[in-house]
Amino acid sequence: MEMMDVWYLVEAAVLTILLGIAAIPLARKYKARQSIREEGPKSHRVKAGTPTMGGLFMLLAALLVIVGNQLFDPPVLLLVLITFGHALLGFLDDFIKAEKKRNLGLTAKQKMLGQLILSIAFCFGCVEYLGLPTSISIPFTAMDISIGWLYYPFVVLVVVGASNAVNLTDGLDGLAAGCCVIAFSAYALFCHWSGMDDVGAFALIIVGCCAGFLVYNYHPAKIFMGDTGSLALGGAIAGISVVTRTELLLVFLGLIFVIEALSVILQVASFQLTGKRIFKMSPIHHHFELCGWGEVRVVWTFWLVELLAAGVTLFFLFR
Repeated sequence: MEMMDVWYLVEAAVLTILLGIAAIPLARKYKARQSIREEGPKSHRVKAGTPTMGGLFMLLAALLVIVGNQLFDPPVLLLVLITFGHALLGFLDDFIKAEKKRNLGLTAKQKMLGQLILSIAFCFGCVEYLGLPTSISIPFTAMDISIGWLYYPFVVLVVVGASNAVNLTDGLDGLAAGCCVIAFSAYALFCHWSGMDDVGAFALIIVGCCAGFLVYNYHPAKIFMGDTGSLALGGAIAGISVVTRTELLLVFLGLIFVIEALSVILQVASFQLTGKRIFKMSPIHHHFELCGWGEVRVVWTFWLVELLAAGVTLFFLFR
């Protein structure tokens, strides 16, 4: 990986840290504080009142690095669209929560509508603007399966699924940010080895922002990223998977996000069908907390699982 590419990461990390110095006091001043859901683990109640919407300064840092380095290649512009579109959606959700002092912001239907509009617009841009084929690449093979117009609902599923999965993962101090550092780093390496340097630069910028954000978000968190950050990061990693034609590979490179989302789906399905719960609480990181694991232990374990998944996946791709 070239030194210039690594410099994007450093710029993003330093800018995020510097912006955080000013942003955290502002978040406190304007009472952008987190509400903790009543049904959550009791140990989380001490987090009530912690500033949120930290995704704002993290993403501002990303935008400044992109503009400052004139990274205006078509794939990057589409990635900016899907990332910051989700950031706006998340901001509206966070703002309503803070303003109403409740744990519910946008309704599920409102959030889903926003995600659908963003993902369809993004898919249209990828097909019509970038000229991507309407086919699915099968991981670890040279096989492509053409699906025609079904590619649009497929991309919608990928984008909506990934944005919600990262959002669900953002439930413990540093968990989502740390997993994103690993997953986006894996994508940066993939892009470098595949000759997609513009997309790789974007991935490295997100790595730097997440690493810088961890300075404030690691336990005990001084600020949370909120839906502003988590939905944006989910949109970003989904977008990278689409423009690199590795949508199915995302299941392996972002394994923790998949596990977190599946735990919620299985929990809901089991309760509706049998009246019984599989886990003590979902998403699954809360299950381990209620089993007696400390928050830091859960976070480090999940980071390790994500690191192993991403590392093994890259090994088999490029061995």
